[in-house]
Amino acid sequence: MEKLIRFTISDLSKITNYRSGEVKFGEKMVTIPSGKDIVAFLKECEQQFVLFGIPEDIGVRANYGRPGADSAWESAIKSIANIQHNRFCKGSQLLILGQLDVSEEMEAIQHLDFNSTHDRKQMSELVVKIDKEVAHIITHIVKAGKIPIVIGGGHNNAYGNIKGTALAKGKPINAINFDAHSDFRILEGRHSGNGFSYAFSEGFLQNYFIFGLHESYTSKSVLKELKDLENRVRFNTYDEVNIRREKNFAHEMILALEFIKNDFYGIEIDLDSIPNIPSSAMTLSGFSVEELRRFISFFGSSKNAAYIHICEGAPSLGNEKNNHLVGKLIGYLITDFMKAKVEIEL
Repeated sequence: MEKLIRFTISDLSKITNYRSGEVKFGEKMVTIPSGKDIVAFLKECEQQFVLFGIPEDIGVRANYGRPGADSAWESAIKSIANIQHNRFCKGSQLLILGQLDVSEEMEAIQHLDFNSTHDRKQMSELVVKIDKEVAHIITHIVKAGKIPIVIGGGHNNAYGNIKGTALAKGKPINAINFDAHSDFRILEGRHSGNGFSYAFSEGFLQNYFIFGLHESYTSKSVLKELKDLENRVRFNTYDEVNIRREKNFAHEMILALEFIKNDFYGIEIDLDSIPNIPSSAMTLSGFSVEELRRFISFFGSSKNAAYIHICEGAPSLGNEKNNHLVGKLIGYLITDFMKAKVEIEL
């Protein structure tokens, strides 16, 4: 794991706001001691959850999106460190692994233009490099019997999450994606819009469910592809659930779970599906934060939920006075997932 920047006790103390009479996550979360082998520590530690950040937006740029998703990790870890450690959720259940070192790749794209075919090809090649590193790290986490909690970054990292988990489990896995977009675009070079189609074509993704697709932002060709693959790829749309009310949110969650629950599955959350959340494809219409939290709690409560990935949040694109709110939202989502998983262990 040469490309991993470990998170240290010193890093943790710098972002934890200590207060008399309170205990914060930052006082209880665990980091890997200096000099300790990462893989060995993952296998021997008691923590069930492993927090891992991917601070990049290269896949987003390659998909014509607005940059900024690289800023979510820093915002999220600051918020997570200051969550209250109490009987509802304990920071001591969480190991902070660290973040992927993408400094070289981020430097390489600073002068590339996504409108140039040549430049976009270079971006895709950089995404492939990141794919390999993400898959490698996720494989080690899952092989150690732990549950990755991944903070992106762009949704291109779904590919590495799926591949890494599938390699660790020795078979393809399923996925549920809470997203306004399918991210099942053509195999035209890696970017944030085709992580699932690449994982599917390469045999790492078995069944795939897209929850809350926006009808006005899904192409005719993608809809045809989804229909042709409906035995293994299914979806509902936000419009039929929350606008026309043809389908019920709670019932749709049950149907989606039936489709993926018989094998290990990843939970993918794209924050561009929530209104007014700063992201590469920010929306004004979509599911509420409360509906998303219900979704995570519901799907996290299955023993087959193998990981969660929260991506596309871009605090740097938000209001300067409130750019901490994306991190705070991610903190809520992570603790909802942890509570759901811990409850099924009791």
